[in-house]
Amino acid sequence: MTAGPGGDWAERAFDAMAPLYDDFTAHYEYEFWTGQLLAVLEREGLQGRRLLDVGCGTGKSFMPMLPRGWQAVGCDVSTAMLDLARQKIGDAIRLEIADMRELPCFGEFDLVWALDDAINYLLSVEELEAALRGMRSNLAPSGLLLFDVNELLVYGFYAKGVEVERDGRRFVFQGNGMGEVEPGSICEFSCFETLPGGEGQATDRRNVSIHRQRHFTEAEISIAIDRAGLKCLNVYGHGTDGIPRQPLDSSAHTKAIYVARAA
Repeated sequence: MTAGPGGDWAERAFDAMAPLYDDFTAHYEYEFWTGQLLAVLEREGLQGRRLLDVGCGTGKSFMPMLPRGWQAVGCDVSTAMLDLARQKIGDAIRLEIADMRELPCFGEFDLVWALDDAINYLLSVEELEAALRGMRSNLAPSGLLLFDVNELLVYGFYAKGVEVERDGRRFVFQGNGMGEVEPGSICEFSCFETLPGGEGQATDRRNVSIHRQRHFTEAEISIAIDRAGLKCLNVYGHGTDGIPRQPLDSSAHTKAIYVARAA
């Protein structure tokens, strides 16, 4: 939990963010998005319905898979996030505390994925390689690996600040000293809920968490995939519509989607 740059900061960040997470992401269309990703995977030769969801958080990325007939195991570095997942599903699936940089072997899976920019919380290429090796060790012989990473456009949004309002509550993602973000940069931003102060008082902040993400270039990811003993099958990109397209266009896409298998 303390290996590599940043130590256990990601665990602390998501433990602090957990009370906000589901409300902050309530507008995300996981049912639609995971369906789009499945369509991509089926084109790449997906077989079977055993899923390992790495960085599963509160369960939003694996829950749409259960009605589709998938068996799932979820893991995350944050106990608080997993506690919220357990409140939703009880003992329906296996949930484990795990750091993706030191990922245990949970079994053989037809699909291993890490969604919602979980990979960007790795702060070096070495950490990326370690995480990919751990994911490869959980793949069945014909299994597929899928993960997404944020493109530079996202960090431009964070630098300006992103606000979400829901049921009278306001949630903010605000870049900390972020200017123009260069490829391969590490960015820091705060997430919090704002509470209006009384007359003449400043706005209060609640459940503040500090996040760091590294932007990975396509070349860095390609090298890490090879060094982890994987073969990249295809790269896709999509914008805020969540529909994967080719080729990846870093000037227009907010996310890159990588699909790989064991080499």
